[in-house]
Amino acid sequence: MFARLTMIASGATQAARKGRFPTDEAPEPSAFDSAGALASSLRRAERVWTSPALAARRTAEALGLEATVEPLLAEQDFARWAGKSFEEVQAEDPGGMGAWFADPDAAPHGGESLTAVARRGAALMERLAGERGHTIALTHAVPIRAAIVHVLGAPLSSVWKIDIEPLSFTEFRSDGRRWVLHASGVAGAR
Repeated sequence: MFARLTMIASGATQAARKGRFPTDEAPEPSAFDSAGALASSLRRAERVWTSPALAARRTAEALGLEATVEPLLAEQDFARWAGKSFEEVQAEDPGGMGAWFADPDAAPHGGESLTAVARRGAALMERLAGERGHTIALTHAVPIRAAIVHVLGAPLSSVWKIDIEPLSFTEFRSDGRRWVLHASGVAGAR
């Protein structure tokens, strides 16, 4: 049994461009043009899932994909940090920001810890390992980073050393026993 998972990072938002923690917003207009250009390079999939977030759902639409919302693909919940810049949070809560980077179990913003995001992703991948065929998942940088370190068996703190660009592809393959990272950051080659 072979499963393939292609995770696509949602289109860039204003919050991302301005170095702010994400809110539930649509991608920038230029993301729609870029997504449209990538649409023809996508291979057929048995399943197409999207995060509940507006950016992911709109990116799926721009790619011409009919997607089902999958809550396990949601962006990390940043609670009271949502919409604030990294500089604002660092000034208001330097201890919290330091704890968030240093401890995957920390959630000083009152939202979701990195460990919780990683657990969601691992559960999704475990479920998919038993499915035959190709799944396309529209999601966000943090869940994609967590999936990469999960597959590699790397420490969760490694997520901060991975850069995921908007509209980039990260592909995994499974033989039903284990997942492997097949490709990452490859735009338009799927």
